[in-house]
Amino acid sequence: MTHRLTVVHTHGERIQVAVAGTEILSYVYRPDPDPYESRKPYLHPLRTLRGNLVSGYRPSDHRWHKGLQMTASHLSGQNFWGGHSYLGPEQGYQRVPELVGSMRHDAFTELRDTEDGLTLAEDLTWVSNEGQEWARERRGITLHSVDEQAGAYALDWTISLTNLRAEPLRFGSPTTAGREAAGYTGLQWRGPRDFTGGQVLTPSGPAADREVMGLPAAEVPWIAFSAEHDEVSAHSTLIFAHAPENLGPAAIHPSHWFVRSEPIPTVAFSWAFHEEFELPAGEAFAFRYRVVVADGAWESDRVAKHLEGLPW
Repeated sequence: MTHRLTVVHTHGERIQVAVAGTEILSYVYRPDPDPYESRKPYLHPLRTLRGNLVSGYRPSDHRWHKGLQMTASHLSGQNFWGGHSYLGPEQGYQRVPELVGSMRHDAFTELRDTEDGLTLAEDLTWVSNEGQEWARERRGITLHSVDEQAGAYALDWTISLTNLRAEPLRFGSPTTAGREAAGYTGLQWRGPRDFTGGQVLTPSGPAADREVMGLPAAEVPWIAFSAEHDEVSAHSTLIFAHAPENLGPAAIHPSHWFVRSEPIPTVAFSWAFHEEFELPAGEAFAFRYRVVVADGAWESDRVAKHLEGLPW
């Protein structure tokens, strides 16, 4: 089926994708102005096929939250998440600009669009605040399974990260540094303001965000987040799913869910929620994720059925 997909690449800035004339996503790789927000590429805006906005950008509570982005809140003493750094129970969060790193776009090694989707492969370098190249990332983002009848499309996001240092890279989170229920790090989504108080779904049904916070992905391989919009009479649902290899023994570290509906709407595929892990010098790890963007207030059974129809 032809979905009338169009791609516009503004070189040095962003890649925009529209379906049937509606812009559904923009991948921004031009560095944002403020280094304190941890400059890095991100997806924003994200919209449903009906054009409803499902991502937030620089909200007043966390200016460094930008749509869908790769993060690392605690990495060998530096902050690749952006904003204040958590320095432990005694000092709490502090503004320490000299701890904030960045992710530099180096090149697109593949950028291919068809009538039914888009595939990009990107080389990035993770750079410490002092300008040292700490890690080399190969990123992949694929837009696929545009289903106008279901009102949904899928985004697959892959990361392969290689340690460039002569010593291990240590991955952690505020929770590993002593803050309870703050294991945020890894691929993170920030919802728009009207998603605050939205409904969290699991394979077992609706759940409160506190019930899902910190759960192992091996037991809960996907979650969904559904909310009602302001301004328009509509709901939207986002589905977050792990690829099977993320949950097996080959993964460098077990993943857990970071989920908040209140006071802010956000989900992260946390790769270091409860415990730190190390990436030895010269070695690499990989993860693969799926995000489904859908119109409507989906329920758990519908989410599960839709995911079954999207093989990895």
